[in-house]
Amino acid sequence: MENLDEGQSLDQNSVMKIYIDGDGCPVKEETYKVAMRYQIPVILVANKRIQMPPHPLFSMQVVAAGADEADNWIAENIEKNDICITTDIPLADRCLKREAKVLGARGDEFTEDMIGDAMATRTLMKELREMGEVKGGPAPFEKRDRSEFLGSLDRIIQRIKRRP
Repeated sequence: MENLDEGQSLDQNSVMKIYIDGDGCPVKEETYKVAMRYQIPVILVANKRIQMPPHPLFSMQVVAAGADEADNWIAENIEKNDICITTDIPLADRCLKREAKVLGARGDEFTEDMIGDAMATRTLMKELREMGEVKGGPAPFEKRDRSEFLGSLDRIIQRIKRRP
């Protein structure tokens, strides 16, 4: 981080970062394109190396193997007004507590107002699956989902950039 003289401010783009929870994220390419347009650094976090475009804004953080290692690394490193791309509800909750923005792959923004309900629904669905009452997973990812994601990511970035 740069040293600032009293009274100076730091351009939001120089500090905002996008973290991608790399486990099965279907919108990595879309995130890279938006990040290049706005010149925002992207950190892809996973427990194995994942192919990414060679660009100075993009970096890969390989963490130890383990169910929550990538989530833990993101939650420990994300800062206020950074953006996390994830479908993991507990990770979304942890990032929101650090005043970061969180966006799901289908374009749904996680907020303080809805995270409690999302956590409760996640727990209920897990119990129903374990009892055999619910089978299958989420609906197939569609082109419309990519469009929703791109629009939401752009809106979040614009909102962060407008803040003093």
